[in-house]
Amino acid sequence: MAGRYYDEWQIGDRIVHEIRRTVTETDNLLFSTMTHNPQPLHLDAEAARASEFGQILVNGTFTFALMVGLSVGDTTLGTLVANLGYDQLTMPNPVFIGDTLRAETEVHALKDSRSRPEAGIVTFTHRLRNQRDDIVCQCLRTALLHRRPA
Repeated sequence: MAGRYYDEWQIGDRIVHEIRRTVTETDNLLFSTMTHNPQPLHLDAEAARASEFGQILVNGTFTFALMVGLSVGDTTLGTLVANLGYDQLTMPNPVFIGDTLRAETEVHALKDSRSRPEAGIVTFTHRLRNQRDDIVCQCLRTALLHRRPA
């Protein structure tokens, strides 16, 4: 799989990424401990059972990172100069251990780079959905991409 060059995108282009991922307890535990996040809702089964959710919640930053990772192969792999930012990040529904997640991407905006004529700026809307089709994470991702070589 390879990403697309800046000049291969059009506003409204949409991709449903084929790779899906079932979240495991190990994913959540390792990510939470690697990032020094001691939130009991992510790590303590008793605390999580006593919460309104009744079970462990998957770390939201893992959810966000997975969403971006699932999109890279179809969007920016091999064409990225740099990620410029992430905006309007929301997590409207929780993710639980055992949920199977899939990503989709839509091109929100395109802009020629003023400082780099060999590149352009693409703003993607990324969405992550669970097996029930609920959106569990979404954001705008702005990326500087190479133009197709001459």
